[in-house]
Amino acid sequence: MDICHNLNNIIDQVEAQKFIKNLSGKTKFIISKISHALGLSRQTYQNKLDSLRVQKIIKNFTININPNIRPNALKYVMMEIKTNPKEPKLVKELLDIPQLRMLDGIIGDFSLFALFVFKSPEEYYQILNNIDKIMAKSYFKKYQIIDTIKVFKTNGISLKNLKVTELDDIDYEILNILRDNQGLKPISTYEIRNIFKEKLQNEISQSTIHNRIKKLEEQDIILNYTINFYPKKIGFEGKYLLRIKPKDPSKYSELAFKLDMNKKITDLFRIGEQYGLFAIVRVKKIEDYASFIRDLYSTEDIEDTYTNFVLDELKPYLNFSLF
Repeated sequence: MDICHNLNNIIDQVEAQKFIKNLSGKTKFIISKISHALGLSRQTYQNKLDSLRVQKIIKNFTININPNIRPNALKYVMMEIKTNPKEPKLVKELLDIPQLRMLDGIIGDFSLFALFVFKSPEEYYQILNNIDKIMAKSYFKKYQIIDTIKVFKTNGISLKNLKVTELDDIDYEILNILRDNQGLKPISTYEIRNIFKEKLQNEISQSTIHNRIKKLEEQDIILNYTINFYPKKIGFEGKYLLRIKPKDPSKYSELAFKLDMNKKITDLFRIGEQYGLFAIVRVKKIEDYASFIRDLYSTEDIEDTYTNFVLDELKPYLNFSLF
């Protein structure tokens, strides 16, 4: 009975992976095209989508954004925090910060790891003041901020050879809406227009929004359209935070471009630390991480690594490219 149950569970996970993988593309989703690509009727597609939502396997449609934009590239900032289980208020206050993209409970000297993404240096310093106030009330008052120097890969998408493009405030808002305001139905340009009018007090035509989105797609600012999902529900059991130190410090970029081809590395950053490369690693089975590390050292480019195992995804980073 248990064997049958486990087999059915594996089959369900594989089917969910295939379904979710097809909900990722370079252009804006149209439901009729998605269902046709999946070989499903619109009703069957919708029933499948609803079922995955009820099972808390998927959450909502979203986009991934190229951080290399101007006048200010998106600023990725990491934070390690020492806390204890008696401080749930600390976690809640961190979760209330809109720029927080990921919050993990980890094993190590620090018990929380956070990733923030800021629109500009000014926004970063403004929010940093709020974070300092939150941490001042914590029991240990022990935390450290890790600035990222460069983003090589985000959510499974390599940023190698992508252009740097100038954006204005309207573009930023369109990107934010596409990332944060979609449900289980892709948002329409008419709905985006209404958000501008009602929430942002800004009149902008549907055709202007359509043309701007098309331009953001063509310029690789919108990296892809995708869906937020819960990795453990579809068989991705392990998440690790990995720091990497190369044997030759002059070859950080060369090593990074090799590493970003590894599908298990979903995110890769250059940081200003002794271990100058930072990777988020996903594996389907916990034991797969050991073979991943062995393969890493076999390249002979790496002097040392340091790993944190993620115990609990308090605010999950939910839409990496499946492999």
